[in-house]
Amino acid sequence: MPSATSHPDKLDRTVIVTGLVVVAGMIMVVLDTTIVNVALDSLSTDLGAPLSTTQWVVTGYLLAVALVIPLTGWAMDRFGPRTTWITSVSLFVAGSALCAAAWSVESLVAFRILQGLGGGMLLPAGQAIITKAAGPRRLGRAMSILGIPMLLGPVLGPVVGGLLVEYANWQWIFIVNVPVGILAIGLAFWKLPDGGARADAGRLDVRGLVLLSAGLAALLYGLSRADSQGGFGAWDVLGWLLGGGTALTLYAWHSLRQGTASIIDVRLFTDRRFAAGTVAVFLVAGAMFGGMLLLALYYQTVRDEGPLTAGLLLAPQGVGAVVAMVVGGRLSDRFGAGYVVLAGIALALLGTLPFTGIGVDTSYAWLSVALFVRGVGLGAVMMPAIAAAYTRLGEDVVTRAAPTLSAMQQLGASLGSAVLVAALTQRFGALLAAQGTQGPDGGAEGFSTLPPAAMAAAGPLMADAFGVAFWITFACTAVIVVPALFLPRHGASVRSATSG
Repeated sequence: MPSATSHPDKLDRTVIVTGLVVVAGMIMVVLDTTIVNVALDSLSTDLGAPLSTTQWVVTGYLLAVALVIPLTGWAMDRFGPRTTWITSVSLFVAGSALCAAAWSVESLVAFRILQGLGGGMLLPAGQAIITKAAGPRRLGRAMSILGIPMLLGPVLGPVVGGLLVEYANWQWIFIVNVPVGILAIGLAFWKLPDGGARADAGRLDVRGLVLLSAGLAALLYGLSRADSQGGFGAWDVLGWLLGGGTALTLYAWHSLRQGTASIIDVRLFTDRRFAAGTVAVFLVAGAMFGGMLLLALYYQTVRDEGPLTAGLLLAPQGVGAVVAMVVGGRLSDRFGAGYVVLAGIALALLGTLPFTGIGVDTSYAWLSVALFVRGVGLGAVMMPAIAAAYTRLGEDVVTRAAPTLSAMQQLGASLGSAVLVAALTQRFGALLAAQGTQGPDGGAEGFSTLPPAAMAAAGPLMADAFGVAFWITFACTAVIVVPALFLPRHGASVRSATSG
């Protein structure tokens, strides 16, 4: 690659093409997750199943993702990143086609699990492929390419889902994945470098896989239960969380004994930058995805907007994230992720602050400006933090580090959503109880059960509850300052010279 040799700090054509191939596969996965959430009511009606059963269309996918994430690193070492990537996309496409042909809610859940087995490997595999292609000097800009689906998917998903559900039928939310996936597979065969399989990958750490996958699945299921119930007090929530925490503790003990033979070596966390980047990703995922859930709920409950309109009103955050991706990666490579992330935190706090005083008639224009600033800030935190986590890792451990970051991002998003919905529900319930009125049952879904007359009367109280929940989002965002202090504050070229 002559361009890479003569201009080692610039993104050459190979890295850009590799990034775009990875994005082609990831965009359908990230979009699909939010599109399905919008379509749950339609699925419940058309398949003749209660919403509590239809919810397993989401839960089953989430658990499949948790089960397969730890396997990704070993699979890339054993079979090579390109083979793992193509297999993952193929599983997702096959699952999508079968979902579109589902004849009952049970068959749909089964096919969604197949989708999850493919989708769960795509994010860590994509990160590993980009990291190896770019190298440490250009990692910030390369990760910005990867940030396109990660940051835009939650914004565009509700819009696309709303359009498909309103003007087509629910089968199309899965059919649209098939041509995109076939294109991604073709591009991967054409452009992704072959090889990378290691003869010394070793045998699969079955005991570690069982402990780690079971622990992640139990934690994510417990958090999804807390989200739907609006709290952590029930035993069917605490039991799963405690079980998951116990399994992960046992895995940490197992990994310390096995070392590099374990499926993910926990000693990676002895690298300060990897640990700091991972914690920052965990926290920003909670603030980003939890905040997105709050915003969607606010627009649909307090302001009585439909899913499509709510999705459009969330678009300024995606636009802001794009701005951050354009400039954030370059600044991160030149000056260090530490400075960029700190600036991003400040902007994210500035953009979140107006929502702490949100009302029933707050100007949409004002909220859109705040969302744009919030998007710039969160975009300037997420991708530089991920890039910084890899900067001092050798190529031989990148494939095992990527699943760790993906798992922490998934856990952070689920925990943030559960905590914020619990805060929202409990605050709203307390305000209603003070007026002698019973609050809604359950978590986020419970708000839709309130009759229109009650909603009109309870609007100011609900807006107050959203304000409290956004104060928690503000605090979670502020805490990211702590790991940000340990991220690098000098450019990649300086790091290379120093380490050399």
